Amino acid sequence: MKHGKYRFIAGFLVLPLAIYAIFVISPFLQAIYYSFTDWTGLSPDLQVVGFDNYARLFKDEVFWAAVGNSVTLLLLLPVVTLSLGLFFAFMLNVGGRRRKKAVIGGVRGSGTYKILYFFPQVLSVPIVALLFQFAYNPESGALNAFFQAIGLDNVQPDWLGDPQLALWCVMAAMVWANVGFYVVLFSAGMSSIPKDFYEAALLDGANRFNTFFRITLPLLWDTVQTGWIYMGILALDVSAFAFVQIMSVGPGGPDYSTEVLPLYVYQKTFRDGQAGYATAIGVSLLIVTLIFSGIVMRLGRRERLEF
Repeated sequence: MKHGKYRFIAGFLVLPLAIYAIFVISPFLQAIYYSFTDWTGLSPDLQVVGFDNYARLFKDEVFWAAVGNSVTLLLLLPVVTLSLGLFFAFMLNVGGRRRKKAVIGGVRGSGTYKILYFFPQVLSVPIVALLFQFAYNPESGALNAFFQAIGLDNVQPDWLGDPQLALWCVMAAMVWANVGFYVVLFSAGMSSIPKDFYEAALLDGANRFNTFFRITLPLLWDTVQTGWIYMGILALDVSAFAFVQIMSVGPGGPDYSTEVLPLYVYQKTFRDGQAGYATAIGVSLLIVTLIFSGIVMRLGRRERLEF
């Protein structure tokens, strides 16, 4: 066994690595190749144009608008979603009133709250996007109806039609759709933290604010870091595309205020028949995603805490 261990290991790795190379690595390499061509996406005829597609990106105002919107989502969506997830999870598990024979405890009915928070995960992205689109309707939507009910008849924003509000409205829908997953995820992590840590801290005079930043967050840091990368990728992938495609005016409007990179790739490929240029945008999106993941992994690196 000692002399043949490498052949033994290789026998198990060959098939998975071959499948990974065919279905993951190969499409990436093909996309990079097509980004140097003028392929339309429909015709088998294509010509290599070198770096013309990439040079065109620097002059494309819509592309840079999409980059700005995608970066905005990339920076804010993980912060807001994970912060809310941590806050609600902490309240459900540690933020309740003290009970008999227990120094700490979650709020009453925390199990029911977790189910309610997780409910948006059961709904598909198109359903969530449509629900928020109906709520944002300036004439019959729930938000403007609420303003009318409380006497603010003059406050009737055109939520998705205002370039200053449209992207924030889409982001709110994405936060609502994803925060429940992290409430449950962080709750599971907090439930595994020994209660003795909290009891010792509270006996020493620490409040809940201190226990969160001194105990809960450091022990959940690996989970938070993973969630940060996942939310960042979600802000750049098909999920952002689906919300913008369904909710926004245009889509991508008004005035390209909700245009994001995945949507621009779709438009250039299927609407304009410029698949070569679209793959160049896709390669740029890949680079942005890798840079974001690398920065998060680098800045979030710290000594692993175990208990």
